[in-house]
Amino acid sequence: MDNHLTAQAIMREFAAATGLMEGGGEPRRYLWTDAFAVCNYLGFFRDSDDSAFLELALKLVEQVHEHLGKHRRDSAGSGWLSGLTETQGRLHPTCAGLRIGKPLDERKLHEAVDETLEWQQDGQYFHYLTRWMHALDAVSRATNNGLYNQWARSLAQVAYQAFVYTPTAGAAKRMYWKMSIDLSRPLVSSMGHHDPLDGLITYWQLEASAKHFSATVAQSATMAQSPTMAQVPTGLSLLAAIEDFSSMCAGQHWATQDELGMGSMLSDACRLAQLVAAGSVADSGLLEQLLVESDVSLQAFSSHNRLGLEAEYRLAFRELGLAIGLQGINIIHQCLQQQPEKYTDAKRLLSRLEALQNFTAIAEHIVNFWTQSPHRSGHSWSEHADINNVMLATSLAPGGYLQR
Repeated sequence: MDNHLTAQAIMREFAAATGLMEGGGEPRRYLWTDAFAVCNYLGFFRDSDDSAFLELALKLVEQVHEHLGKHRRDSAGSGWLSGLTETQGRLHPTCAGLRIGKPLDERKLHEAVDETLEWQQDGQYFHYLTRWMHALDAVSRATNNGLYNQWARSLAQVAYQAFVYTPTAGAAKRMYWKMSIDLSRPLVSSMGHHDPLDGLITYWQLEASAKHFSATVAQSATMAQSPTMAQVPTGLSLLAAIEDFSSMCAGQHWATQDELGMGSMLSDACRLAQLVAAGSVADSGLLEQLLVESDVSLQAFSSHNRLGLEAEYRLAFRELGLAIGLQGINIIHQCLQQQPEKYTDAKRLLSRLEALQNFTAIAEHIVNFWTQSPHRSGHSWSEHADINNVMLATSLAPGGYLQR
């Protein structure tokens, strides 16, 4: 079967299984998975012009805000995380962040840290929030409606305020990895390896889209039948956050031994290349650094990886994240060929890409392995079925997630 048709079938099953369709039972929402799912549906809509996929994307956005923008049912809080009324909360669903969607409530204030348990406990992750910002921005571009970009920028602003901090007076700023549901305290104080990089490129993307929509937001607010657009503030600026992320990225090295981290780095490089090609961001050398460090990471991965092991000893979604990122190499190549004048040295970048092309077969190997039904029948797949299925669909049809 065609990869795109297989991906569409997987995403229809995901919609039914997680309560996105009518009569599908209680919704089961998880922020990372749903961010990729929104992009998948938008990609299908763009490729097929089938409005049913757009409707699924918009329904999923609504459900995520309704469930992850509110307190857990088993917590002491209730209603929107922001404390706004039901009506106002719907107008500003992202202004207090979004929960991860983990199965257990967050660790209590004076409760001892259990590193194993922490992975199952709720809270807010910065790198999940940036994925949702990306998804909302993609909805804005697909619908030509700046509202979703405004929601993404509202989320970006509150995330920056909550996660970025100065350890001591005069010290360089850092980031917390995991915050409490109400963003009042860190749950994990260490900094995610790629969080500043993720923030920088995502916030650049949001600002670029905001410039596109700035001329249409006011008109849309006047013409809209509902007051929603008019209620969204248009003066949000992410420039201070971008400056801080730039400072945190300066002098950093991004090479990693984690396959999902490699995939995220390549996806970030893909987004950055498109922003440079569009003239939204100047080529500062960051793109070349990401290509070089991706090469270093992939060389190490090629020497020591788990791709020869049985399915039960592998984590599909982490491998599929790498497969997705590797497919961004072709998009970067297209950007360099079509707009070489936008890059400081397109010839050198193309040379870097040639080295990376040697690793693209890894993506095909990973996808082929996980599309085989026997490999999806064991515990390692079923334990993470939702995220595995969505990431598999994205790896089969990555355009919705990777292409701006």
